[in-house]
Amino acid sequence: MPLETPSRIVQALAEHGYNAEREVVTLLAGADDPAAALETVVEATPDNALRVTTATVRQTLDSSPPAPDPAAVTANSTPSANTSVSTPTKNPEKPTQTTDTPVETEGSSDSVTRAATTEERPNGEGASSRSPQPAEITGDITGRSTGTGEYKQFVTTFRDRYKRLSKLLGGRVNHRPASAIQSMGGGSEAEMIGLVNDIRSTASGHWLIELEDTTGTFPALVMKDREIANMVDDLLLDECIAVQGTLADDSGIMFVDSLFVPDVPRTFRPSTADRHVQAALISDVHVGSQEFMADAWNRFADWLHTEEAETVEYLLIAGDMVEGVGVYPDQDEELDIVDIFDQYEAFSEHLKAVPGDMEIVMIPGNHDAVRLAEPQPGFDEELRSIMSAHDARISGNPSTVTIEGVSVLMYHGVSLDEVIAELPEEKASYDEPHKAMYQLLKKRHVAPKYGGKMRLAPEEKDYLVIDEVPDVFHTGHVHKLGWGKYHNVLAVNSGCWQAQTEFQKKVNIDPDVAHAPIVDLDTLNMTVRKFA
Repeated sequence: MPLETPSRIVQALAEHGYNAEREVVTLLAGADDPAAALETVVEATPDNALRVTTATVRQTLDSSPPAPDPAAVTANSTPSANTSVSTPTKNPEKPTQTTDTPVETEGSSDSVTRAATTEERPNGEGASSRSPQPAEITGDITGRSTGTGEYKQFVTTFRDRYKRLSKLLGGRVNHRPASAIQSMGGGSEAEMIGLVNDIRSTASGHWLIELEDTTGTFPALVMKDREIANMVDDLLLDECIAVQGTLADDSGIMFVDSLFVPDVPRTFRPSTADRHVQAALISDVHVGSQEFMADAWNRFADWLHTEEAETVEYLLIAGDMVEGVGVYPDQDEELDIVDIFDQYEAFSEHLKAVPGDMEIVMIPGNHDAVRLAEPQPGFDEELRSIMSAHDARISGNPSTVTIEGVSVLMYHGVSLDEVIAELPEEKASYDEPHKAMYQLLKKRHVAPKYGGKMRLAPEEKDYLVIDEVPDVFHTGHVHKLGWGKYHNVLAVNSGCWQAQTEFQKKVNIDPDVAHAPIVDLDTLNMTVRKFA
């Protein structure tokens, strides 16, 4: 294959079962004949090597004869006996080393498998039989942002949110606008869809919910002794709900009998792949932090080269590739790399350790060098060029990534902080982040509450609405591992690759580090690998 780009060299090395140091790629790309140089280096590299080193390449290239001048080669010319013209097939006769087979897990982060550290790759060539299909990406804001921060643009965003979510609720109620309900007679039955504008408790302990649609607002009262009262505990400001009830005698308020949220239908059945293939879901790598776990990352990358991992063809990274700069107070005291571009250079180096024949998709997070307001566009061209080692697909936050027919909603997860802060602990907590994700699926919006820690970029449409139910929902951000199924949607928060920082100690965050959830795309069962 032509080797005109460094990324193709990395991919070709991976197909032979090798990782490579960065300078290796530079040396091979700069050779007179990169293809021949690659073949010579592969032939000279021991079968059980984990990485091709710079020293090996220099020694090999220095000892090889110079490439022949094309002008001096005739039809009767034959290659020098010392020139490698083909790559031999490797089939070393050595026992295969494998790690313990992981157990399938259904929703408890206590059940994980620790991956053994191996110094040799099984079968020499590692996982070289991957054939991933290009990911299809939808919902990406990159290149489509039109917001300038004007008030009227926020109105446009929320109108679009209301329009799209009200369609999901339209089958539940016979909606009438707030303005029409205001003119109805006392005692009339009424039904309304609106965004939650306010929630407050009355002196008697009942709940007063003010709903807003495009025509105005109307108050709805949920009595404390009604069964639906416990649903009020789950509500967040700015989410869309529907209510049914009866107007008071003076028509000034609705007494609510039923309350509905958009939710995932209980009849939902996810799509699955038609072959056995897997995806690794990770997030929050945080390269550049003093607490980045490089050794654990290398064990993960090396495991991906083993025969055991050959069906892991996709790597989905849900944000925070680097630690960033100035994200939280005194962060500079905890940085191992202080320049943001150097952080991405280092991340790119670590990414090169991953097999080059995997399909990689990345979205940004709040530590990355993109705007903080959501939706977040993907990285700019300068950062993309730095992270071009594996031709990784880079999309915005959030995005829906479809692989092997399975749709994966990738969202970094800043709104999880708001959900966990607002809702009861049994409904959402840092120890069980997947339950907070369930709430977002119920509301069919990845970040329903505006304000607080959640920054919203006004756009012509609300890119944070969950129009189509995903088969898998993947988040990060909170540095905790958790997973489970909600109405058959697999929700996964994938932990992090950063040990506890001083800042996290202050805010009582105990991270779950160096885990790699592995999803079987043909069954949506999941195992978890631990590399620390």
